[in-house]
Amino acid sequence: MRYSVEKLPWQSLLAPVSAAAEAIVRLDERAARSPVGAGLRERQHYADAISSLWVDGELVHMEDLVFHDARMDTRTPTHELTIAHLILRSRREIVQHPPAWAFSDQGLLRLRGRESGIGGDRPTGTAGSSQDADFAEDGQTGDSSADEFQAELDRFDAILKRSASVLDDVSTRRFQSRADDPRAIVYDPDWNEEERLSDWRALVEDVQNLPPVLAAACLLDAWQSHDVSEHSPWLGRLLAAAYLHKTGLVQFHLPAVSIGLRAVPREQRQAHQRSQRLLAIIDGFEKGARLGLKEHDRLSLARTTLERRTVGRRGSSKLSDLVDLVLSRPLVSAGLVAKQLDLTPQGALGLLKQLPLRELTGRGRYRAWGIL
Repeated sequence: MRYSVEKLPWQSLLAPVSAAAEAIVRLDERAARSPVGAGLRERQHYADAISSLWVDGELVHMEDLVFHDARMDTRTPTHELTIAHLILRSRREIVQHPPAWAFSDQGLLRLRGRESGIGGDRPTGTAGSSQDADFAEDGQTGDSSADEFQAELDRFDAILKRSASVLDDVSTRRFQSRADDPRAIVYDPDWNEEERLSDWRALVEDVQNLPPVLAAACLLDAWQSHDVSEHSPWLGRLLAAAYLHKTGLVQFHLPAVSIGLRAVPREQRQAHQRSQRLLAIIDGFEKGARLGLKEHDRLSLARTTLERRTVGRRGSSKLSDLVDLVLSRPLVSAGLVAKQLDLTPQGALGLLKQLPLRELTGRGRYRAWGIL
């Protein structure tokens, strides 16, 4: 079933769309001209990956994602942590490519982690010529209740025979598809993701005349309400952000859609009426941008405070490099600092003590520091 963009409630959507667009553009312009813009963009990658899992009902700790990204895991990575890291890498890849790359054939295959679609058609509903008359009337009538009862039993037998035949046919098709393509073990051939994705890509063309924020909201709502992807519900939020980048509404950063949606109540995000869902998504866009502006101001103030500690240092001091590293990541550890700045672990600890940072894990080992 195609997603229609006709009969949208323009009266209730116009003001929220304008407010969200204003906030998104303001954040993009401020980040592009700010010395902490690059650090803000990198931090938003981490925060959006964590928030995306949160929206889907999963919890991943920030320090685990930072350490996993640096290949310095403190414990065996969980399935949720692996997905969060996949979202993190996908955001970085979208930023590194041209704006329209995410909607190309190559981009979608790359982001979905599939080089080709699952083969196999759906069963036609007939498993043999003997099934043509399964539900045919026998042409016999009578007043005897025994004959009617026997006729009903024959009908049930015919239905059971047909159901068993169809199930055998489906099992045979699935076994053959798994033999031809091992990915069929993970991807359900009956999901027909390629057809759903094709309908969603047609919607991308249909929303081109809409305002970018409203178009991105419709794309995200269609992705979620029609369950386009079997294993990647988070991809719809990335593609909505990529659409805002594709239209030119933002040029420097990739909007952190999940951060804003996390601040919207679940009942609004999953409402039955489409108008309520669209309002919730647009509200999430605006809240994500407002939170980004607050984070930018916080980083700017922290940078001014930290740079005061670098005044009068020797030219060979790596304290300035540590300031840039701290601003570019939500958390840093002694091992991460040692790896990035080419120091010994003890030297990294000594360098960390020279900055007014707070230890955020409360652990005796595998500690991490960050800006308040």
